[in-house]
Amino acid sequence: MSDPVLKAVGLKKSYRSGDAMLEVLRGVDLTIAPGESVAIRGESGSGKSTLLNLLAGLDRPDAGQLWWGSEATEKLSFGELTARRATFLGMVFQAYYLIPEIDALANVLMGARMLGSPGRAERERAATLLKRVGLGGRAHHTPAHLSGGERQRVAVARALMNRPPVLLADEPTGNLDERTGDEVINLLLEVCAEQNTALVLVTHNAAHAKKCARQLFLHLGQWDATRA
Repeated sequence: MSDPVLKAVGLKKSYRSGDAMLEVLRGVDLTIAPGESVAIRGESGSGKSTLLNLLAGLDRPDAGQLWWGSEATEKLSFGELTARRATFLGMVFQAYYLIPEIDALANVLMGARMLGSPGRAERERAATLLKRVGLGGRAHHTPAHLSGGERQRVAVARALMNRPPVLLADEPTGNLDERTGDEVINLLLEVCAEQNTALVLVTHNAAHAKKCARQLFLHLGQWDATRA
């Protein structure tokens, strides 16, 4: 069995709410194998987005440990964490976060710009990814001229630009209609499988969660083994 590509042990996170501390995560363990697809469900306020932020290194846990591959993230400085994230993680959000002034191809290339000035190889990969997500003919359209589903496909291509071993998706179909949402989820699973990229999908949609190899349910900051 291969070593995990992502591993969390005992993650805890609290936030201040007035005079009280709100305990959002209460000791969460998670192990993700290379190429595995895992869906995380849970009620609003259960800690799903907080967990994803910790896994992405966008926030630090109050307690617990996180490994990206064999690297313990607690040993990395903020700058080192940011640099490592550029090649280790791809992220897809509900709100797309595309740059409106530039076209689809340039948006996909933004991932490569985090590593330096993109060259011919990077431009060719960006164009290939756009073709793979069904937007080969829309490469030079700005986000304003793309539908919601097309914008999310651009976001998927951008997240995969640097060949990350892990992709985190936070409610990626939340702004899409049912049919388009199904198409985006199927695309995510297909492309991640092709590239052996592990997918961690946070979703409220039970049908989408069932398409992943494993389902987990977060309740009040802990895994609920009785639900999936």
